[in-house]
Amino acid sequence: MTAGGSTPDAGPDPASGTTTDDAASLPLDDSNDAFLPQRQEQEADGPRHARPPRTVADYGRALLRRLRAQAPLAAVLGVALVAFVRIGLQHWRDGTTILGIALLLAAVLRVALPDRTAGLLAVRPRRTDVITYAVFGVVVILLSLTITGGPLASR
Repeated sequence: MTAGGSTPDAGPDPASGTTTDDAASLPLDDSNDAFLPQRQEQEADGPRHARPPRTVADYGRALLRRLRAQAPLAAVLGVALVAFVRIGLQHWRDGTTILGIALLLAAVLRVALPDRTAGLLAVRPRRTDVITYAVFGVVVILLSLTITGGPLASR
């Protein structure tokens, strides 16, 4: 403690002339109001950060933008869904071939679309995505065409 009764790190507050550690001794009058913005100006103009309220149409447009951004992924997932339905209906060769086609479709879309419109198909650098999708697509198609017999063979 210093001679003035305050801690060494607390100093005088230039606005009020009191020490910063003694909040009870701050003046309660309007002597510091010159440093505050005028309330009348704020009330007349309204808050500076306010934006117009959003409408249902604004939310609808935002939802459509998000859905449109994921259209490439939705197309690939749609083809994959058809593949899984075929597999579930005991046509596993057709289904796995369609699944390979879905992966090849993902590779083609990844090549054709820029990064900002590829949506969630763009998870790695473009070259890596295209090579991964294409290789897995070709491998799945080759496996579906070359495997014969087994418990899932066509009857």
